[in-house]
Amino acid sequence: MSRWQPDARGRLEKAALDLYSERGYEQTTAAQIAERAGLTERTFFRHYADKREVLFGGSQALEQAFVDTLADIPHVAAPIDAMATTLETVAAFFLERHEHSRQRQAVIVANAELRERELIKLASLSAALAATLRHRGVKDPAATLTAEAGITVFKVGFERWVADNGDRPLADFLRESLDELKVVTGGG
Repeated sequence: MSRWQPDARGRLEKAALDLYSERGYEQTTAAQIAERAGLTERTFFRHYADKREVLFGGSQALEQAFVDTLADIPHVAAPIDAMATTLETVAAFFLERHEHSRQRQAVIVANAELRERELIKLASLSAALAATLRHRGVKDPAATLTAEAGITVFKVGFERWVADNGDRPLADFLRESLDELKVVTGGG
């Protein structure tokens, strides 16, 4: 094992996903992840609190991207239009990440503890978006409804995207999901 190689976090993430896919989440240890990445277990724990966090390490960055994007949209935009623009913009973070996202989603779906953690992440994201909308002057319940609708559109669109072959970008699936929401609510 060499003393130092770049991108330890990225290597740990890839090793974890590969091992979770091969052996299952429950059967994989942090030590095995570190070994597969060519790192020590101590290095693993410098980057992640536990083996679950390898899958959720980017949650804060994603939440910040959502919040910053929504906050920067002109206040004259209707709340749902601001949310649609936010979804479209954030979808760019997933370009070239279809296979990674597909693999990550398969691991999460296969484990109840990880599904619960994913739901907590989405609830936190919704709360942050609702707070951002309120800061933009949107009153409740409109702020909460818009945030929840946005997260639902993201979740449904994301699930459809990872189930697809990867030829189309996530943004297409998010637009389609938002259009479907508008149809079922009588707004489109």
